[in-house]
Amino acid sequence: MGAGQDGVEAVAVLNIGIVGAENSHTAAIAKVLNVEKRVGGVQVTHVWGETAQYAQAAAAAGQIPHIVHTPEELIGQVDAVVVDHRHGAEHLPAAWPLLEAKIPLFIDKPFCYRLAEGQRFLARAEELGVPVCSFSTLPKQASYRAFGQRMRPLGAIQAVVSTGPCDIKSQWGGVFFYGIHQVDMVLRLRGADIRWAEIHRGAGANHTATLTYRDGCVATLNLVGGAAPGFHLSAIGEKGRIDEPISFDASAYLSGIRDFCAMFRTGQTDETVQTMLGPVAVLEALEQSLEQKSRVRVPL
Repeated sequence: MGAGQDGVEAVAVLNIGIVGAENSHTAAIAKVLNVEKRVGGVQVTHVWGETAQYAQAAAAAGQIPHIVHTPEELIGQVDAVVVDHRHGAEHLPAAWPLLEAKIPLFIDKPFCYRLAEGQRFLARAEELGVPVCSFSTLPKQASYRAFGQRMRPLGAIQAVVSTGPCDIKSQWGGVFFYGIHQVDMVLRLRGADIRWAEIHRGAGANHTATLTYRDGCVATLNLVGGAAPGFHLSAIGEKGRIDEPISFDASAYLSGIRDFCAMFRTGQTDETVQTMLGPVAVLEALEQSLEQKSRVRVPL
């Protein structure tokens, strides 16, 4: 990098590749960076898709100039990678070669499909010194951050109620798909010190999940499959309660994109092993609860 004509230090352009094109997030991220140019000095230059059609559609929508035939082709071509499949089980297998090549990674939610594989992956990332982050976009919205601020005067929180869309039979990971949003929001509000998780089946497409904290707090998740309810949070504390919808920003992806782009540049992230793997542990326990028809201990 050198100084430009005005004496200002020039910032190198950050080239990003995206693995996965079936998910609508791929085109959305590329539109923010390539079309709207909302984050200076960052562009999506390469994409790999599960099919040629998915890749071509995402490349056209997001003005991505290059399509690769395997994720490994991104090595040496980009500075950082976004891994973005619809099913969380596909994330880490695609990301491992990129990790070994020491490429910084943002891995879309859910980070992975099994806690044990996530632990192995993050341990290897730490060993290699590779920055990795993962999160749902919901906690990045201004309405969610405002909810957290207004929750503080309530004192010790005794109960949290979350409502949002979720199909527990989804082909893309059942409760993991969309359930990640509610779980991530609740854990960031109240912490991950959860002992038990259980799904209570409804008669149709609507169900509830209960997370029991070790200190007695309880979180109830309304998993609504029979409507498009949006997202809503309630918090009940010793000194009162708040109940608010969690709405999306005008540009729903922008805040999250800014966060992972900052990590790509600096190597620093606020995400931790707990924030990335806590939701996976809870979702895996909820999945087991469905199979066993009983509550399941969360390995946290």
